Amino acid sequence: MKRVILIPSYEPDDKLIKLVNELKENKLDIVVVNDGSGKEYDSIFDRIKKKSKVISYDINHGKGYALKIGLEYIKETYKEFVVVTMDSDGQHSVKDAIKLSNYAEKHSNELVIGKRIRSEKTPLRSKIGNIITMLVYRLTTGVKVYDTQTGLRSFTNDLIDFMLNVEGDRYEYEMNVLLYAPSNSIKIKEIEIETIYIENNEGSHFNTIKDSYRVYKEIIKYSFSSIISFIIDYSLFAIFSLFLSITFSNIFARIISASINFTINKKIVFKSNKNLFVSLIEYALLAIFILVCNTLLLNLFVNIGINKFIAKLIVEVSLFIISFLVQKTLVFKKKK
Repeated sequence: MKRVILIPSYEPDDKLIKLVNELKENKLDIVVVNDGSGKEYDSIFDRIKKKSKVISYDINHGKGYALKIGLEYIKETYKEFVVVTMDSDGQHSVKDAIKLSNYAEKHSNELVIGKRIRSEKTPLRSKIGNIITMLVYRLTTGVKVYDTQTGLRSFTNDLIDFMLNVEGDRYEYEMNVLLYAPSNSIKIKEIEIETIYIENNEGSHFNTIKDSYRVYKEIIKYSFSSIISFIIDYSLFAIFSLFLSITFSNIFARIISASINFTINKKIVFKSNKNLFVSLIEYALLAIFILVCNTLLLNLFVNIGINKFIAKLIVEVSLFIISFLVQKTLVFKKKK
């Protein structure tokens, strides 16, 4: 099975040349994608052309786009292979790339990712970003991954179509791969690697605000949609409970808020192209399930002495994640 190193590169320096030389010394095939770096960087790419396949285009499209361009080339060129994706800034060691590829070759339906252990040497920006992303990922998928932002990953040709179909052209692509893997029955395996931060990670092209939004935008939009629906639901519940029982107040409020939530999620949050009727039926079944759980838990908490408005808050927060996961992976799953 051929081992192919894929390196997306934007405005690289001599560290890319050093990396390619070391990879070639280990008899590895190398594909480098020049993601619109500009003519001033042509000399660097020219120096590695004899030892690697260099794919170039004029306009910068982003890391996700570059990775998929490289994967398309690998799919067309090789029959059976193990891919290892590496960053071009020297923050991944060749020995770790080989270690991940060794494991991936023996586990064809697993996505193997490098696990960097946070320490005092880890730049504050990277440390905070890793912790936040780890928590958000755990909440939205139920899967525990320590290092969600690592670019060192490996997989066999069995996963190539999945990797090519994941949405995202920039930094959100790598996060989307992790988000969609569990729902596609792909196990994520973490293997500890060396933690290397060069010049406090100043060489990273990651824009903290802009690229963080791209990574979290689906979750952020879903949260806003849920907040709007919750405000409607909670307000109606408060009004109806003045003259109706808790059970009927909760049911009527939920029916109205769920109708609004369905429309927002389909058209704005997940932008689903799935058949409207099918999505509506699936959403209705989910809404009924959530409503039953919501009502049972609400009555349970009230009966044990918790204030009905506090109980309502507790129940809504508890069912938030379950609803997001089902809507994302089933109800509003996009057609490929």
